[in-house]
Order: sequence, then structure tokens, then C-alpha cells
Amino acid sequence: MIAAVHTPYTVPIGFMEALQVTVLILVAAGATAVVLIRKHVRQVIALSVYGLMLALLFLTFQAPDVTLSELTVGAVALPVILLLALAKTRKREE
Repeated sequence: MIAAVHTPYTVPIGFMEALQVTVLILVAAGATAVVLIRKHVRQVIALSVYGLMLALLFLTFQAPDVTLSELTVGAVALPVILLLALAKTRKREE
């Protein structure tokens, strides 16, 4: 009985752990940046970049299905909806 499948392109465990920790630190820094930014449009752009970093995090944890969902929703759909809402509210203010 084979416990695991060995593929020739596997990454050493130490390298993968270092990559995961690095991406976790980047995600934490990105979340802090999103919270600290005060201008709305810049905050939405930072949120989109944060969504990309989350997708990269999910990819490093070997969850490609969650990665694709995060790319679709967190990095594309949500920022577009927020930018449209900001544009609509700005038109009403004028």
C-alpha cells in the first residue's frame, strides 16, 4: 500500500514552510495597510492587492480551488463593485 504519491516536482518541506511564513507575513502587512489607508479609492486598490496576496497564500497551502475563488471574488469582483459604488455616491454628492 502506498501512503503518498511521490511526484518529481515536489518542493522540499523546509522551503515550503519558509514560503508559507513569508506569505503569511505579507498577508498580515497587507491587511494592516488596508485598514490604515483613509482614501477610499486607494483603500479599494489595496483591498484588491490584499485579495491577490490571499490567493497566493491559499496556493502555498495547496488549495487551488480556494485560490481560484479568492481571485474571482476578492481580487476582481469585490473591488469592481466597491469602485462602482464609490463612483455612484460621488455623483450624488455633486
